[in-house]
Amino acid sequence: MNTPAPGAEDAIREQKPLVERRLHPVTPFRRAWAPVAVVAGWAVHDPNQAQEQLTRLTTTALLIGLAVIVPAAALYGFLSWWFTHFAVTETELRIRTGLLFRRTAHIRLDRLQAVDVTQPLLARVAGVTKLKLDVIGTDKKDELAYLGEDEARALRAELLARAAGLAPETAHEVGEAPVRQLLHVPAGFLAVSLVLTGATWGSLAAALVVPPFLWFATHSVWTVLATGVPLLGAAGASSVGRFVGEYDWTVGESPDGLRIDHGLLDRTHETVPPGRVQTVRIVEPLLWRRRGWVRVELDVAGSSNSVLVPVAPREVAESVIARVLPGVTVPSALSRPPRRAWWCVPLWWRGYGLAVTDTVFAARHGLLRRRLSLVPHAKVQSVRLTQGPWERFRGVADIHVDTGANHTVTARLRDAAEAAELLQAQADRSRTGRREARPDRWMA
Repeated sequence: MNTPAPGAEDAIREQKPLVERRLHPVTPFRRAWAPVAVVAGWAVHDPNQAQEQLTRLTTTALLIGLAVIVPAAALYGFLSWWFTHFAVTETELRIRTGLLFRRTAHIRLDRLQAVDVTQPLLARVAGVTKLKLDVIGTDKKDELAYLGEDEARALRAELLARAAGLAPETAHEVGEAPVRQLLHVPAGFLAVSLVLTGATWGSLAAALVVPPFLWFATHSVWTVLATGVPLLGAAGASSVGRFVGEYDWTVGESPDGLRIDHGLLDRTHETVPPGRVQTVRIVEPLLWRRRGWVRVELDVAGSSNSVLVPVAPREVAESVIARVLPGVTVPSALSRPPRRAWWCVPLWWRGYGLAVTDTVFAARHGLLRRRLSLVPHAKVQSVRLTQGPWERFRGVADIHVDTGANHTVTARLRDAAEAAELLQAQADRSRTGRREARPDRWMA
């Protein structure tokens, strides 16, 4: 019986033909809008010229234009879909796109940190979904749009299994990881929290007060519209927009990390990668404090995930934080700056606070809208001390902690001697934390 030479099996495996797949057949309808979008963009960029050209069009010319544009858009959508392929190899996901200029994305599976599932409203109606890929070291997400729902979930499970280090021949058999629900935000609870948010009332008040004032001052309709429409949009985004986006918010725990599902019209299924959270912020608006409600936000390296809990009782939110940052306890008592800091920031100095535990650097700021930032020592990239001339005169200084998500957490107006000691101590804690931290790998 002949046995293959060492390494022969690997060579045979590498010679297997690469199986490329196409996106869902509904994708051409999505991409057919590109030529139409070009025309619309030209009209928005030069509305006077566009209006002039439209007035010159006759019925016959308009019909001929539609007869050319519609088939051209359909052909573009079909060809762009036809020339788009993707394939999963043992080490990477390859995505080939481009009709005239070809582009091949090689996404290393060991650099993959999240695979989010997004379903816009029309995609939900058509029974398709979009996969967004979060890769370490990239700012822009690659995506596969669109795939059938079953195919998308199976591909997501396979990619996450391979990212976790499972064997390629068994990764596609793993299936969707089980999820244990940690938190669900009822719609009524979310609506009440938005009503009690100061930003909602502030933007609405500006939208109601500023346009009439501009009308009496200028008597210009265009000035009122140019100012009022963005203000109304901001008011809608801070109230109705947030309600629609954060509707049915659910947080669950799985071997992949924390799963976040939300959305009324567009459903989104996100994953908080284990070990990639750099900072956790606990936000307390003024009107939420008597009820003990908080909002939890995240800074995740290389990811756009920014909200963990839109609103929840503090005890529930802290239990979820404990799953994101294992072993971390939210400090209950923070020390304020010395009273002489009043000369640097009158009144608002009372909103600053600091606590350093064995696991985190915690800094608070804000008097009406408090924000408590928690940075695990292992995630601190650098620490700095700054001191302006007036701060130097009053004997206080600021400590800045930089994280891997390009964000900075600042402990303001600390005693100068305390700040100097904290600078050295935090550098030592960061080195120790990085040595003892678990690797940023998917949970198996």
